[in-house]
Amino acid sequence: MQGLALQVQEGLKRDPHGGDLFIFRGRRGDLAKILWHDGIGLSLYAKRLGRGRFIWPSASDGAVSISAAQMAYMFDHPC
Repeated sequence: MQGLALQVQEGLKRDPHGGDLFIFRGRRGDLAKILWHDGIGLSLYAKRLGRGRFIWPSASDGAVSISAAQMAYMFDHPC
């Protein structure tokens, strides 16, 4: 969790404690981790698919902004 927070802070130049959700996908596409600050501390949610991969938007600079609806669709409809 601290490693992901460091990636947010140093790689994206964002505050991991600011309340935004930061989603990371594993190399194979079957694992996603969500990092967020819930007002008390950092929380981490992880989901690994038994089969298929997460639909993932293309990123030109390594980061993509998505809406709450897009995130919900991505997690509810893996390929």
